[in-house]
Amino acid sequence: MISVFSLYKAAFSGIQKNIWILSIAMLINRSGSMVLLFASLYLTNELHFSISDAGLIMSFFGAGSILGSYAGGWLTDRRNYLDIMLFALVFSSLILLLLLVATNGILIACIIFSYSFTADMFRPANAAAIASFTQPENRTRSISLVRLAVNLGFTIGPAAGGLVALYLGYKWLFVIDCLSGLFAAVLVKYKLQGRPPDGKSHDHTVLNDSSTSAYRDWRYLIFILLTALYGICFFQIVASIPQFLSTQCNYSEATIGWILALNGFLVVLIELPLITLLQKEKNTFRFIIAGTLCIPMAFAMLLTGHCLIIWPVFYIAIITLSEILAMPFMMNHSLSQPLKERQGQYSALYSIAFGISLMAAPAVGLGIAGRFGFDATFYFFSVLSILVAAGFATLKRYMKPAEARMD
Repeated sequence: MISVFSLYKAAFSGIQKNIWILSIAMLINRSGSMVLLFASLYLTNELHFSISDAGLIMSFFGAGSILGSYAGGWLTDRRNYLDIMLFALVFSSLILLLLLVATNGILIACIIFSYSFTADMFRPANAAAIASFTQPENRTRSISLVRLAVNLGFTIGPAAGGLVALYLGYKWLFVIDCLSGLFAAVLVKYKLQGRPPDGKSHDHTVLNDSSTSAYRDWRYLIFILLTALYGICFFQIVASIPQFLSTQCNYSEATIGWILALNGFLVVLIELPLITLLQKEKNTFRFIIAGTLCIPMAFAMLLTGHCLIIWPVFYIAIITLSEILAMPFMMNHSLSQPLKERQGQYSALYSIAFGISLMAAPAVGLGIAGRFGFDATFYFFSVLSILVAAGFATLKRYMKPAEARMD
């Protein structure tokens, strides 16, 4: 127990104060981000849209996310990233209030697009802030702390959102999410120190040399493609798995909710101390490969275990291990690549990779399941994840030693 306590103490020590502030802001903001989880129910139950129409409207979120990430990256290379973070938090929160009065489907789609576009401008700026306020030796742990806050927020958010929707009504979700975003903006504005540790300005000089562009870095572009494919496999946890548990296993919504909540709980409990141990190893790129190979192992639990509840629990445990091993080192790789003047561009591509994953995951996963059944879906993503792992392994051979270490 003393050894475990020492590990947790080491995991949380030595992280820069600004990273803690960013993490607290993310915890507050993500705890209030209940809208996505309940927006489709609001559209069908309150506004009486059909399921297909609600799905079409919600697809505008993914489109806004991709374009917002690109815009955020472009601005981050040209403006103060703290100003971009504040703009994203404040205006995305205020845009949400428009859903209190909107009832027309086209108008709601435009509001959702505007909300996700503005909100996801935050991501590249936030990545630039993390890169600025960390050193290579503690960057992966700092990323894990921010991820811990996000996952804790997503653990709190669904439970709180369900109670709010049940007892206060769906529209109060928009109000509470707006207030949480504004509170996070106040925290960033008044508690985050105004300059990075080196005392230099946040404002970047735009490089005219196109040879340093992320779009000419073929290794990084392949990395982004593989990351997007990994995300499509991983995000079946929210795309096809709930439908599988509901339609094939006849689990109740409450049971499905508890099973999925285990993912966030395990990330909060395990990731930071585990990353503290793993980051001491050289050639940490191999952890991305190991995390990718966890995905077929996770699907094997569902293929062989049928609907006994222990097998979905094993699936969640293994897919969470995949997330813990792969995602922090993926983001660290993204932050470690560019010149400071290209940080926004590289970070935007990384955000876009996961935006594409979130858009494609339900279309591909449920599309295969609807035509060929869920077993075919699980086999397909098992094979795809093995190919993605092979792609990462091949890419590693063409990287410089420092790029493969990411330390």
